[in-house]
Amino acid sequence: MKIQMLGLMRFSYVGLRGYQKEHATVEERRAFLYDADRLERRWFWFENVALPAWQAQTDPDFTLVIMTGPDLPEPHLSRLREIVAATPQFRLELVPPMERHLDACMTAIRDHIDRDVDVVGHFRHDDDDAVALDYIESARSDFAPVFDLWQVDRKLSLDHSRGLMVKVTPRGLQITPRICHNMGVALTVFLGPERDATAVHFNHTKLALWMPGVSVAQPLMFLRLMHDDGDSGSLGAGYPWEADPDTLPQRMRRRFGLDHALLDAAARRFS
Repeated sequence: MKIQMLGLMRFSYVGLRGYQKEHATVEERRAFLYDADRLERRWFWFENVALPAWQAQTDPDFTLVIMTGPDLPEPHLSRLREIVAATPQFRLELVPPMERHLDACMTAIRDHIDRDVDVVGHFRHDDDDAVALDYIESARSDFAPVFDLWQVDRKLSLDHSRGLMVKVTPRGLQITPRICHNMGVALTVFLGPERDATAVHFNHTKLALWMPGVSVAQPLMFLRLMHDDGDSGSLGAGYPWEADPDTLPQRMRRRFGLDHALLDAAARRFS
């Protein structure tokens, strides 16, 4: 069975709808997203939270499409081009502002769907979150036992639900170990390759409306960053799991390739 793992990451994409923070016009949204100070903060989280694990996956057989606008201010557009050129799994799609966000996402992802595979594992990823170093490997291996369930309607969600919710505060990082159901990060939507859809086409809080779902609560698989520049600060549905706070910096390094001290200092600075 051949599985394509295909993800979509939106970096300050100027378009309407699709976000919790709404704007009435493209101009308003562009002014908000392209504010110079905001872009610098977003770039820091992107480079130091999102990128490390994607560039060090134990299974390198995946494609991650980074979607932004053709007018993303410099030096950020050139920086994105350089990162994509240096990372074989990355693709850059420059999508002009569109009123319907799902249409924009499909424009970015359509040409990257491999129609010759058996299954496509779609995932979405915010540019300030992290997945574990073995997310791609785990998604493939954990899908195998539920393949028969997927075959019923050729749709299935696989939720790796154990994570760290990390809040940026003036006192540094506030870390809450939490089991979160269908948070959106480390959540894979397996579809047939004939479908023109990606993970963002299915509201991750209401996945049961469209497909069966399987939750895998081990091991630690995602880190979600919450800060003032984010689209949502909600913890989401779930409950805590116990972890010694003194071990969390080591867990962040081991599971996500992240530097706790660097991020903690940035949290204090940005707050």
